[in-house]
Amino acid sequence: MKKQVKTIAYYKAKLDKVFSEYIRLRDADDNGHVRCISCNKFVTWKQADCGHYVNRQHMALRYDEKNCNAQCRYCNRFCEGNMIGYNEGLIKKYGSDVIEYLKIKKHNECRFTAVEYQLLINMYSNKVKELKQQKA
Repeated sequence: MKKQVKTIAYYKAKLDKVFSEYIRLRDADDNGHVRCISCNKFVTWKQADCGHYVNRQHMALRYDEKNCNAQCRYCNRFCEGNMIGYNEGLIKKYGSDVIEYLKIKKHNECRFTAVEYQLLINMYSNKVKELKQQKA
């Protein structure tokens, strides 16, 4: 039987999924609720999105934990991220320097290899497992 070769796109999609789950669990309280970084609405972590302040196309920030925060689906999907609220939420969470950090880092070149994707997938899978045990 032929071994199936996994592509970079496969690993990127897999990392996107586990990283999103990690961010939403990270931001959840012990009851599994998150507060949207943009509008402060409470939703369950399963009903939230992993919202990106700087668009995911900027690979240097796609998996940056400060750039990614739990966001209600309405803000993320229908309000183009509610960037005014997101900006305020980021400053409240991380301090005013975070905006400058993200603006600078978004211009960095970043390409992951299959091995790097696999390492990140393993790391975030372990973090998800730990968070699920803590917040069970």
